[in-house]
Amino acid sequence: MNDLFGDASGGYEPLASRMRPSNLDEYIGQQHVVGEGTPLRKSLEAGQLHSLIFWGPPGVGKTTLSKLIASYVDARFVTLSAVMAGIKDIREAVDQARQYRATGKKTVLFIDEVHRFNKTQQDAFLPHVEDGTVIFIGATTENPSFELNNALLSRARVYVLKSLADADLQQVLQRAEQRLIADGDLVNPSSPEALERIAMMADGDARRALNQFEYAIQLAAGEPLGLDHVNQLAGTTSRRFDKGGEAFYDQISALHKSVRGSSPDAALYWLARMIDGGCDPLYIARRIIAMASEDVGNADPRALPLCMAAWDAIERLGQPEGELCLAQAVAYIASAPKSNKVYAAYKQARQLVASQPSYEVPLHLRNAPTKLMSQLGYGEEYRYAHDEPGAFAAGENYFPPELKDLQLYYPSDRGLEEKIGRKLDHLQQMNRNSPQQRYPSGPSGSPHTPDYHEGD
Repeated sequence: MNDLFGDASGGYEPLASRMRPSNLDEYIGQQHVVGEGTPLRKSLEAGQLHSLIFWGPPGVGKTTLSKLIASYVDARFVTLSAVMAGIKDIREAVDQARQYRATGKKTVLFIDEVHRFNKTQQDAFLPHVEDGTVIFIGATTENPSFELNNALLSRARVYVLKSLADADLQQVLQRAEQRLIADGDLVNPSSPEALERIAMMADGDARRALNQFEYAIQLAAGEPLGLDHVNQLAGTTSRRFDKGGEAFYDQISALHKSVRGSSPDAALYWLARMIDGGCDPLYIARRIIAMASEDVGNADPRALPLCMAAWDAIERLGQPEGELCLAQAVAYIASAPKSNKVYAAYKQARQLVASQPSYEVPLHLRNAPTKLMSQLGYGEEYRYAHDEPGAFAAGENYFPPELKDLQLYYPSDRGLEEKIGRKLDHLQQMNRNSPQQRYPSGPSGSPHTPDYHEGD
């Protein structure tokens, strides 16, 4: 019997490498890209290929599929890693491709982690892709629309590869087991439960599934691989979660939208997914605080201090105890009445300030700490609200004259904000009825109301 997972030369070859398919019929998953009748499959069967970019999470077969594509069009396959390669490596690869092209041989230039290349490095490919010197294939785990140049994207078609389903991963594992038994590297077949558990732990990643299978066989030490062996590995694995990449932003977006949509169950699910994937709980706490203001606001002002308390608790308690505090906050703000009216009002205020002149503060609103300021009229005619009936100076204006009667904040009819809205309506009516109107018709004869509307 050969050494377990050894190659022909006696060296170590990972199971994931040994199990790379040799043709598209052996390739598992991504049938929406390379299945029978798909545009890419038809072009390959016709011996034609265009430059393309594979976008998907780790372990879904981007490199493997690129190699298969090169073989289908009888092209030389050259691979560079954007983590290690530079402009010099790109030029050398292109020079070799140009030499092979002179003999009628195509070259597929595969760039792994292409999003790691900067703009200059990406631009270096353009003329050679344009003139057909190389067929460019890029692989990325990041959204190409954010990470790749428009010029490169315009010359390559993007294909989205998906995480493999558990059924696909079980098929990968079954093939690997059959291969090991046929090669004499494995005697006893594994229990179906063990393979199901490994597929679930792999979280859509075929490479991870094969690596875990390999570790589990070694742990079994000649015994039939069972669920107990696999469960010993469970504590060393985690869900896929790129702390700075697409999955990160997708999941925080899902959490935020679940809160906004008043679905505490979904919000708790996405919170658990992020925690399980290793997300910094303090980052989550900061985002939860932002949600409390943006989406709950004055409909329930208790949401903000509750979320602040959750942040404080996770800092003091750490994990796992502090996670429950985050869950409490998430469940509360997801269940609370929703209002984005303060968010919308502040956004309009920022837009207004950016688009209008820097109007002077009206004299009656200025303090007069010196005699000269008093002589200049600072603070004159200011009405101290606490001395007025109901502590409200009806008819007073706190804007520059040019913006008199402007309204930015439109309270919703939900939660506490409904009461706030009724009070503001009452105060506005008092203003309209007051004989003490400041700037009664505005400096140009009519009140100024900018073209801002609720929800802009």
